Amino acid sequence: QVHLVESGGGLVQPGGSLRLSCAASGIIFGINRMGWYRQAPGKERELVATITSNGSTNYADSVKGRFTISRDNAKNTVYLQMNSLKPEDTAVYYCNLDLRLVTTFVYGDYWGQGTQVTVSS
Repeated sequence: QVHLVESGGGLVQPGGSLRLSCAASGIIFGINRMGWYRQAPGKERELVATITSNGSTNYADSVKGRFTISRDNAKNTVYLQMNSLKPEDTAVYYCNLDLRLVTTFVYGDYWGQGTQVTVSS
């Protein structure tokens, strides 16, 4: 059993910053890719950023230069530092982990519960 707990969302003014966290708990063997996705009202879920186990990162064009993804492997946690936030960044943000439990032999896709980010004056 795996639990992903997200935190850090909230209401912020345009130009402000937020830091999202997603911590995985359980008997985890390993975590490959970690990522953040977001879904705005009436839109499909979209990729925001990913980070591999060796630290390679990938960002959506819309957030490049403003968002930074990082991970703490000892804590099974992924972070998303969001700076220079814009109203169009408003969405529910979900973390996504490709991980393997000690009790299994394959990696699987796990999602957080989502955290609301609202950028508004």
